[in-house]
Order: sequence, then structure tokens, then C-alpha cells
Amino acid sequence: MTSRSITEISNSLIPKIAEHSPIYATYLGVPGHDDKLDDLSPAGRKAEADMVAEVIAEASAVEPADDAERLAKDVLLERLQVTKDQYDSGWTLADLNVIASPVQNIRQIFDLMPHETDEQRGTLARRMQAVPGALAGYRQSLASAAADGKVVARRQVQACITQCEVFAGGTEPGFFAELAGKAGAGDGSAVGQELTAGATAASSAYADLARFLTDELLPKAPEKDAVGRERYALESRSFLGATVDLEESYRWGWQEFLAIEAELREVAARIAPGESDPHAAADKLDDDPAYQVRGKDGLQQWMQQLSDSAVEELSKTHFDVQGPMRTLACSIAPPGGGVGAYYTGPTDDFSRPGTMWWSVEEGREVFSTWRETTTVYHEGVPGHHLQIATAVAAKDQLNDFQRLIAGTSGHAEGWALYAERLVRELGYLDDDGDLLGMLDAQLFRAARVVVDIGMHLELEIPEGTGFHEGERWTPELGLEFLLTRTISDPAHARDEIDRYLGWPGQAPAYKLGERVWLTGRDNARRRHGEAFDPKAFHTAALRAGGMGLDPLAALLDTL
Repeated sequence: MTSRSITEISNSLIPKIAEHSPIYATYLGVPGHDDKLDDLSPAGRKAEADMVAEVIAEASAVEPADDAERLAKDVLLERLQVTKDQYDSGWTLADLNVIASPVQNIRQIFDLMPHETDEQRGTLARRMQAVPGALAGYRQSLASAAADGKVVARRQVQACITQCEVFAGGTEPGFFAELAGKAGAGDGSAVGQELTAGATAASSAYADLARFLTDELLPKAPEKDAVGRERYALESRSFLGATVDLEESYRWGWQEFLAIEAELREVAARIAPGESDPHAAADKLDDDPAYQVRGKDGLQQWMQQLSDSAVEELSKTHFDVQGPMRTLACSIAPPGGGVGAYYTGPTDDFSRPGTMWWSVEEGREVFSTWRETTTVYHEGVPGHHLQIATAVAAKDQLNDFQRLIAGTSGHAEGWALYAERLVRELGYLDDDGDLLGMLDAQLFRAARVVVDIGMHLELEIPEGTGFHEGERWTPELGLEFLLTRTISDPAHARDEIDRYLGWPGQAPAYKLGERVWLTGRDNARRRHGEAFDPKAFHTAALRAGGMGLDPLAALLDTL
């Protein structure tokens, strides 16, 4: 029997993953799975882990044919091995947090489902009817993990109970009832009746999950939020695609924070002369009508206009944005999730475009654009959309695994944060208000390195930082730090602490990833001198697809 190449193995992995995860299949645009949901039971999780182990064994035995295949093998094995290690740790079955666990993933996949035709509405109804089975399997996994002593902290369980209740609806229609109504439930047709039945089933399933979390899991959940070094190191490796020295990263995070803070104070002093606290500049900008949009419709229109302008302007000379990559939709996210912006990539054929989503707290009517201009660049072009759409479109260069699912937070968020710097370098953030927003975003990401590692490893706060020096990090100190040493929205800061504590290791990925991108560019600039071409460098790097930070650093040294 002839052994398969890395390219063949990688390409064949996509349909296998789609079979195990219909949610991911919909995200990728793999047809034939849109009316199903993942088997989240212990048996389903084990079947997926067994598949991963089989691919690792086969790929490990292959001798790459060239440098491109060697990189593809490294990328594939790094991603699959950390997935296997996470499963072997037992924490895969305990997966529950406020931002990226099955609680949110099942609900959010419905955002990507069209419902214009009867066929699409029927598919939507069947997937809603599949929610009870998926959440029943999920409850089995959570119970199995709990029996093994693995339960996430009480803070995460409580937050997810609230989310489940919002999704299910109570006195107000829940998410599924509203979606079914928009899709035509109640019109008297057969598919309308299916939608109604599906919405009722899905809403009831989320209500059942809320009760399970309240009655069964919450009593077993530990009060302590910190996950400790062993689990943190594994999760960090998953998000970064690299093993880093956590203490060195913590010290470097402090250096970055203090340097950015000093520059932010200089810009704030220009905005609010005579004021020593940067919050005064933030308050002044928040009260300025020139930096305000009103209502969710106003926010959506503003972000779409800025995004379209960025695509048009930046694609002329600075970046390669071609064909369907030029389309980026901007939408307001349904309620119930965390506050902030996020991005979903296009399908493989670009029939569903990349989308920038903005999740806002209920009742808010006024939005400050100075805070969010840099976010549009981060999520769109030249940030996530350029990065992810470039990889998806690179069929002539990459295998399907590299194009579609090999990304890491370190690579993706690192690029998007680096992209914010590029936009500033190119002169698009010359307005002091927008510049303050960009510096605040940078400051917040540096704070994430310090707070995330500090809280989970319960590290000591060093001298010279001007903040509770000599004390050890706690969630309470983490929130105080964000509220007093950054100028971000207080609601966002509170939401962030819950996020860090439930998603250990992800928050530092922004700055640690940006560090690799900056180092790679600086080294390339030194190698090439005046011949260095930033557009060629960025295009070549992005066309290599997603990967961990270790393979990325090695790649950038060759460009």
C-alpha cells in the first residue's frame, strides 16, 4: 500500500472533521451537515479523539517531499498533538466558559444559516430540533468530567446559566423564537410549523441546560478561578502554537504595558490639557458628538462604511485584496454573548462572506467611535478578514487544513493587533481621538498578558509598577487594574475578567503573537535593506495560512 502525502492526509482531514463537527462544517461551508449538530457526549468526544490519534500516527510516518510539505507537516502535527493532549488531560469533557464553549457555539452557528428559501428554512428547523440531543450529550460530558473532579470555576458556571436563560427566553421571546419568527414561523405552512416546533425544542433544551448547570454542576464548582500552572501551560500552548516561558512573558508584558501607558498619557494630555488622568480625555471624547453614533443601526452603518473605505483604500498599494475578499459584511450580534467585536470567516467558496460582528450590551444607545475605529481595522482589513480570506483563497498554494483550520490565536490575533500598528504607520490614525483608541486597545492587550498569566499563576506584582506592588494577583485586583490603569469601557472591563478566567491562555495571544510578527518583519527589513517590500512580505506570510507561533517565526525568517 502506497503511503499518502502530507497534502493528501491534510485534505482528507476536512471531511472527517466535518463529520464529527457539523458546527465546524457550517462555518467552513462544507455542505451536507447544516441540519445536524455535534455529538458532544463522552462517546462522541472519544470518537473525535481517536480520529485525531489515527491522523497523527499516519502523518508522523511521512517523509515530506519538499520544504512546503515539511512546513505543512509541522503545522498539522502541532495542531493535532495539542488537541490530543487536551483530550487526554480530561478537560475537553469539562468545556464550559463564557465565550467559546458549546453553550455559545451551538447558539452562534445559527447566525450563519440563511433562511430565504423553503429548503433553507427546513434545514434551519431541523437543526433547531437537533439542539436537545446535542445539549443532552453535552450534559453527559459535563457530568462525566465532574465525576472525575474536573469542573470549571463557579464564576463560569453562573455566567453560562445566565446566557442559557437569555437564549431560552422567559417573559421575552428567546433567541430561537425570534429566529423562527424571522424565518416565517406562524405563516401556516408546513415548514412554518417545523420552525415553531424547532424553536420550542431548542429553547426548552437551553432551559434544561440552565437547570442542569444550576442543580448539578454549580454545587460542585470550585470558588477559585485560577487554573494553576499545569493546565495553564497546556491551554497557552493550544492558543499560541508554541511553548513560552510564562514568567518571561509576564515580565515582558509589564514592560510593554508601562511603555504604551506612557505614550497614551502623552496623547491624552493633548486632548485634555491640564488633566493628569487619561480618563478625562476619554470622558471628553465620549461627550463629543463628533465621535458618536446612535442606535444599533447607526453603529452597524458606521462600521460598514469604515470597513468598505478601508478595503478600498488599503487595497490600492499596501495590501493584496482581490475578488471576493473585498466583500466584508458588518452585523450586530444577537444578545446574550459577551460584549465586543468578533469575526467569522467566509465559506470555502466565499458564497457566505467574512463577517464582522459587534456584540453590545442591551439598552445602550450611544457608541463612541474613537474607541472602536481601530477595532474595525483589527477585525476587518488589514486585520482578521484580510488574513483569513487570503488563506481561504490560496487554493493554489495550500492544502485544505492549512487554508481553513490551522490557525491559532497567536497567529490570528497577533496579526490583527500588528495590523492596527500598520494602519497607524500608514497614517490612518492621525486624529488624536482615534489614536487614543488605538493606544488604549494596545494597552488593554498588554494588560491581558499581565493579568491573565498573573491571575492564573497567582504571581507577585513587581516593584516599579505603581499597582499593589508585592501583592499576588486575584480576580478583584485584575478588575481594579483594568478599571484604573486603562480607559476602556467599564462594562467591557468586567466582561473581560470573566473571559480571562474562563479561557486561560488566550488573552496573552494578541501581544505575544504581535511580538513574533514584529520581530519577523524587523529581521526581514534588516536582511533586505532598502529592497525590503512590505506588501510582498505581508502577502507571502499570509498566503502561508494559519499556524502556531513556532512555525510562524521559522517561516518569517525565510521571507
